[in-house]
Amino acid sequence: MREKLGKLPEKPGVYLFRDGEGQIIYVGKAVSLKNRVRSYFGAPAARDPKVKAMMGRARDFEYISTDSEVEALILEANLIKEHRPRYNICLKDDKSYPYLKVTLGEKFPRVFITRRVVKDGSRYFGPYTQVGAVHETMRLLKRMFPLRTCKQKSPLPRSRPCLNQHIKRCLGPCCGLVTPEEYRKVVDGVLLFLEGKQEELVKALRARMESAAENLEFERAAELRDQLQAVEKVIERQKVVYADREDRDVVAMARGEDECCVMIFFVRGGKLIGRERFMLDGTGMMDRGEVITAFIKQYYLRAEFIPREILVEEITPAETEVLEHWLTGKRGARVYIARPLRGEKKQLVDLVGRNALLILEEVKSDRAARKEDAQKALEELAGALGLEAPPGRLECFDISNTQGVESVASMVVFEEGKPTPQQYRRFKIKTVAGPDDFASMREVLGRRLSRGREERELINTGQMSGKKAKFHRLPDLLVVDGGKGQLSSAVAVLQEQGFANIPVCGLAKEEELIFLPGRPEPVRLSPESPALKLMQRLRDEAHRFAITYHRQLRGKRNLKSMLEEIEGIGPVRRRELLLRFGTIEKIKEATPEELAAVPGMNSRTAQAVFDFFSE
Repeated sequence: MREKLGKLPEKPGVYLFRDGEGQIIYVGKAVSLKNRVRSYFGAPAARDPKVKAMMGRARDFEYISTDSEVEALILEANLIKEHRPRYNICLKDDKSYPYLKVTLGEKFPRVFITRRVVKDGSRYFGPYTQVGAVHETMRLLKRMFPLRTCKQKSPLPRSRPCLNQHIKRCLGPCCGLVTPEEYRKVVDGVLLFLEGKQEELVKALRARMESAAENLEFERAAELRDQLQAVEKVIERQKVVYADREDRDVVAMARGEDECCVMIFFVRGGKLIGRERFMLDGTGMMDRGEVITAFIKQYYLRAEFIPREILVEEITPAETEVLEHWLTGKRGARVYIARPLRGEKKQLVDLVGRNALLILEEVKSDRAARKEDAQKALEELAGALGLEAPPGRLECFDISNTQGVESVASMVVFEEGKPTPQQYRRFKIKTVAGPDDFASMREVLGRRLSRGREERELINTGQMSGKKAKFHRLPDLLVVDGGKGQLSSAVAVLQEQGFANIPVCGLAKEEELIFLPGRPEPVRLSPESPALKLMQRLRDEAHRFAITYHRQLRGKRNLKSMLEEIEGIGPVRRRELLLRFGTIEKIKEATPEELAAVPGMNSRTAQAVFDFFSE
C-alpha cells in the first residue's frame, strides 16, 4: 500500500480500503486524495483507536477521482449504501424502510405504502422507521381523502361503483363520476398534508367548500366540510415550536457504549409534524460530530424533501460547507446547516437530544428484558428435553411444496434465543419426486450435515477460513417441523453422517407436541410456557422462510408460462425479463420504457408485454 501512495493525485475523490479477502472495509472522501490517504500512514493516525484497528486489517486501497468535492460526497454516500463497509456508519438498508408513494404519473393517482423507490414520476414521503406510524398515516389519509385504492395503474371501467365509492371513500373515477381535474385537487390536498402544509390545505378546502355551497352543491359542500374538520383536528394536535413558520429539520443524538440513537424532528410551517429515530452501531470510537455528519450524508441521499434549514447538535466543521453545497443543489434552493449555541433553536435541539436519550434507554431496557426472557426459555427447554445445558444455537428445518412441485426446504437459525437471519439457508430439493416430505427432509439434512463436516475438515487443515464457511457451525439442538415421521428421518441422517451426538426433536403443529428419539410419549409443554413459545417462533420462522422461497419459485414458473403467451417473447427474452424483474407484479408495474431497457428487448416487444398485462 505504501508503494501506491506516490501515485495518488492531488484531486478530490473517494478512496476505499480492502482487507485481505478483498472486502471493502472503509469508504471515505477527500478534497485531496494524496494528502488524505497519506494521513492514514502517519504517526497521528496510529493514535486513533478506530484508524489503528482499521489499518490493522487493511491490505489494499483504491481510489476514484472526481471533478469536485460535492461529487465525491455523493459517490461516498452511494458506495457506503451499496457495500456497507465495516468501519463506516451505515443506516439500515433502504428496502427495510417503508415510504408513502403518491403516483403522480397516473391519470388518477393513488397513495400506498412501498419499500421500493424508483424514478417513475411519483412523489415519495419517508423513510419511516416505525411501520406502525406509516400504517396509521395511511389510515388517516383514507379517512380524509377519497382517493381510489384499486391496484391498476388506470382504473378499469365499471358499470357500477365499488363499495368504497358508496361509503364516500372514493370519488369513483372508474365510473366517470369525477373529472381528472377535480380528482387532482384531492391529490394536491394529500401532497400538502404530507408536506406539513396543513394551513394551506385548510384554506384550499374552505374555499372549495364555500364555492360548492354558493353553487347550491350542498352534498359536495358537506363532504368538503367533513374533510376540513378532519384536517383541523390533526392541526390541533400539533405543537407550535417556532414563530417564524419556517421548514426545518432538527438532528441530535444520544450515545451508548458502542451504539447511538440519532433522532430527527420535522418542523413544517413552525409546527412539529413528526419524528424518526435511527439506531447506529459501531460508533464507540467516533466523536459526535462525525456521527451526525455521516448520518446527514446517508439520510438526505434518499430523502425526498429537504428543508431550508437543518439544525444540528454537532457537525464536523470541515464538512459543513460541502454538505450545504450538495443539499442546495439537490433542493434547488439555498440550504443552511446550523449549530445553535443559545436561544429557542438551541432549546429545540436539546429537546430532540432528550428524546433521543429516552429512546436509547428504552431500547436498552427492552433488549435486556428480551435477553433475560430468552435465557429463561432456553433453560426451561433444556430441562424439558433433558439437555445438559441451554442450547445456544437452534436450527429448524421445514419443507414446502405444492403437490410435490417446486419442493424447497428452509434452515432457520436462532442464537441465544434470537433469530440470526444472516445464517438462514434455503435449499431446492433435487433428488425427490412428488410430495414426499420424509425423503425431502432426509435429503436436505444430509446435504447440510455433509457440507458442515467438509467445511470443518477444511478449516482444521487451514484450507478454508471460518469467515467463508457457511455450514461449519453445528446446532446445539436440531428441530424439524413435524412429528414422528420427520423425526425418524432426521435421526437416521444424523447417524449416517456421524453426528448422532447432536440433540434432535420434532415439533408437531396440531397439538404443539415435542417428539424426542426413543421416547414413546411426546413432551407436552404448557401453552403459556416460554420454552414452547420460543419453539413456536422458531418453527413459524422456518415455515415462513420456506414458503416464501417456494412462492418465489412458483411465481417465476407461472410468470414464464404467462410470458410464453406473448407474441415476440422467446426463451432469451423470457430469461432476461425474469432476471430483471423476477415477479409478475414488478413486470405489471413496469413502464414500456423500463421494459424496453431490458437486454434483448425493443420498443415493439416492450409495448406488447405492457399491453398484455394491462389487459
